[in-house]
Amino acid sequence: MSKSDFGLIGLAVMGQNLVLNVESRGFRVSVYNRTTSVTEDFLRDNPDKQLVGAKSLEEFVESLEVPRKVMIMVKAGPAVDAVIDQLTPLLDQGDIIIDGGNSLYTDTERRNKDLEEKGFRFIGTGVSGGEEGALKGPSIMPGGPASSWEIIKPIFEAIAAKVDGVPCVTHIGPGGAGHYVKMVHNGIEYGDMQLICEAYNIFKAAGFSTEEMAEVFDQWNQGDLESYLIQITSKIFTITDEETGQPIIDVIMDKAGQKGTGQWTLRSAVDGAVVISTINAAVEARILSSMKDQRVAAAPKFQGPTPAISLSKEDLVSKVQDALYASKVISYAQGLDLIKRTGEEHGWGLNLGDIARIWRGGCIIRARFLNRITEAYERDPGLTNLMLDPFFNDLLNQTQANWREVVAVGVSNGIPVPAFSASLGYFDSYRAERLPANLLQAQRDFFGAHTYERLDKPAGEWFHTDWPEVIE
Repeated sequence: MSKSDFGLIGLAVMGQNLVLNVESRGFRVSVYNRTTSVTEDFLRDNPDKQLVGAKSLEEFVESLEVPRKVMIMVKAGPAVDAVIDQLTPLLDQGDIIIDGGNSLYTDTERRNKDLEEKGFRFIGTGVSGGEEGALKGPSIMPGGPASSWEIIKPIFEAIAAKVDGVPCVTHIGPGGAGHYVKMVHNGIEYGDMQLICEAYNIFKAAGFSTEEMAEVFDQWNQGDLESYLIQITSKIFTITDEETGQPIIDVIMDKAGQKGTGQWTLRSAVDGAVVISTINAAVEARILSSMKDQRVAAAPKFQGPTPAISLSKEDLVSKVQDALYASKVISYAQGLDLIKRTGEEHGWGLNLGDIARIWRGGCIIRARFLNRITEAYERDPGLTNLMLDPFFNDLLNQTQANWREVVAVGVSNGIPVPAFSASLGYFDSYRAERLPANLLQAQRDFFGAHTYERLDKPAGEWFHTDWPEVIE
């Protein structure tokens, strides 16, 4: 029997769907799961596929063509290390291990170094698209040595989503670059989802029915806001709960979950002194939502305005559309700025245009306007900030009046709009020739003699004022 082209360890739903995707492209695939019955059930459910099931890691490794290409799809963290420790004694030097989970990029950097010293190849790979993407074509973000990418490239290009015939996969960069870009992708996803939720909350306060909201989001998905998240949101509003007969959205508990990639993104931004206020607001919104018991207890104790939105529904939809589009641009601008800065710090040589290109299909944040982002970095690969591209510059100037009004509507009516507000605050701060940080520097110098620069002196010269004593 001929040996397999590809092997996968970990047959949860994502792993199973990736296997079926790879097999459907003409490759023979070996599979292994720690629980043997899972492997047996998977093979029984797919009798007509080019699949080889293994009951042991030894059998699994022996079934693979050299150089072996082994993808690990297990929970990020210690489980990945455990599988690698069990696997490497059975492999030959030059074999490739691929971690396809949501691993922290610093773990990937460590694993890459350790495995390289032992003669193995390691590819930390971000995979986005959920269960459906894994089966039909995800966006794939592999990082590691370019020579390893060349070996796995035919399989990854075959299984990736395609946009205009172009696979949504590219070699991101060395070391942990692939997992880092996937991490920030997830952070942008947090921002995107929170902005949509805030639009929903405004519509709900304005008295929109779920049917009306479904129609609004469906219309948006036909235009500039076309995206996977807008599309599924429109579908969510059409689903009725079988048990109660109510719209399913009205019976779902308002407590959001998260798996940690958003928080990892925040920590990275803090470490690199990069502003990602929209993503930060989105992560905090999820945390606040999880404080359900406290919110229920606090609700009757605090006074606030009763929402009374005076805009017509038609006007409100138009204005929220602009606010959503502009804020979405800010979220991507912040995420790409973080990727750019970290890539420069690590010497990864990242291509932001290529990253935007592979996000156009397969992944959760796929959207029409990613074409515009790709074009922006093609025009200027060294673009300082996405907002400065002529297209996005004009867009933000044109939408800002409605954007401001939507934030004002939220604030004046007591409707929380943390991500809309944070996005607008970032925009206003970035475009401000002068900020009140001069007072901040004066305060720092007053209590700590930290010194300051002067507007009328050359940059880099530092001064101190002998401030008067304060009598407490």
